[in-house]
Amino acid sequence: MQSKTFIYLLRHGETEGGSRFNGSSDVPLSEYGLTQMWTAVQETTNWDRIISSPLMRCADFARALQQHYDIPLQFEPRIREIHFGAWEGRSAEELMTDDADALTRYWQDPTKFTPPQAEALIDFETRVLSLWREIIAGSHDENILLIAHGGVIRVLLCHLLQRPLQRLLEIDVAHATLHGVCIERTPQGVQTSLLGAVI
Repeated sequence: MQSKTFIYLLRHGETEGGSRFNGSSDVPLSEYGLTQMWTAVQETTNWDRIISSPLMRCADFARALQQHYDIPLQFEPRIREIHFGAWEGRSAEELMTDDADALTRYWQDPTKFTPPQAEALIDFETRVLSLWREIIAGSHDENILLIAHGGVIRVLLCHLLQRPLQRLLEIDVAHATLHGVCIERTPQGVQTSLLGAVI
């Protein structure tokens, strides 16, 4: 049996309060961030369903999109952003002032350094990929929009590009960027390809 599934990975737009380690903190989109997201999807709206993080910076736009186009919407806690523990809500500039060594270690290899009281990156990867494998196994000839966070999309791109997880932060995923993934099933097996990804 042959089939194609297209999955579009959309990162949320700019949030209120600027660039911070928001992680599991439930911060809303800024007005500009909402505009960014509408701009990102204006060329592609023929989705069969939407899967979104339940955090409001993803969920608010997902609800608006669902109502505007009458598309089924599912909230999925496995694609919440990674929890940053003691770093929640803090900016990189603040951390460079208070704990530059820890932040440098994190940037160099986030698999070996976990911020205080934070979720380990390997645990984060496990929960994100558990949903991803479910989607791949259960979808045929669908167009799916997955609205998530920078960390979630970086984990997925590392997986798809077969890059080691410690290189996660080398992948640039700007606000409101859209990455397309094609899952093609043929009698020879399953083939995955990225469509126009910005890496």
